[in-house]
Amino acid sequence: MADSAKSGKSPNRGGPISRRQARKRAVEMMYEAAQRGADAVTLLADRVGSVEVDPIADYTISLVEGVTGRKAAIDELLSEHAQGWTLDRMPPVDLAVLRVGVYELLWAEDVPDPVAIDEAVGLAKELSTDDSPRFVNGVLGRIGTIADRLRAVL
Repeated sequence: MADSAKSGKSPNRGGPISRRQARKRAVEMMYEAAQRGADAVTLLADRVGSVEVDPIADYTISLVEGVTGRKAAIDELLSEHAQGWTLDRMPPVDLAVLRVGVYELLWAEDVPDPVAIDEAVGLAKELSTDDSPRFVNGVLGRIGTIADRLRAVL
């Protein structure tokens, strides 16, 4: 009998959750909330501690709460720097990835700017279309060039 079967836990439970996994989970929750027309923090609260879903990392919680709390400022920046794209026209997955990326760029003090951009591009590669990584990189790259000035005023 496998260890996971003996313990009664699913194989996905119990191990440490990487930041990459936590980011992906945050993007998935933000995407799901947008598709349902729900608040991402409410969706998150319904799942934290639930035995029906895998444990939710503290970093996922921080990202969802942080993005939701600063959504207006994030969306304003995305609207300004997504040349030729409105938020309504963006694929919903790309928008969720971009929101997490902007949040990490500007408000996650322990995440270096290049890491925030690289992680967002990686999520776009994994979760979205072939054109999405280039789009995400371009938008976050433009915001990244002025990130220090933005952090001073936000």
